[in-house]
Amino acid sequence: MPKMKSNSGAKKRFSRTGTGKLKRHHAFHSHILSSKSQKRKRNLRKSGLVDVTEQKKFDVLLQG
Repeated sequence: MPKMKSNSGAKKRFSRTGTGKLKRHHAFHSHILSSKSQKRKRNLRKSGLVDVTEQKKFDVLLQG
């Protein structure tokens, strides 16, 4: 049986932390920034974590 392929799009968007959690980037920081406050834009620059309820779904995409 052939090997499972990991999802190429997911590989580019998510990375693992040292403890095995998934790191992600925030959305809504690419355009129409004039209507967003400095505080909101500053916080969108920081990375976030995938919620634990969604983690199993992304593990399937990244296995391979």
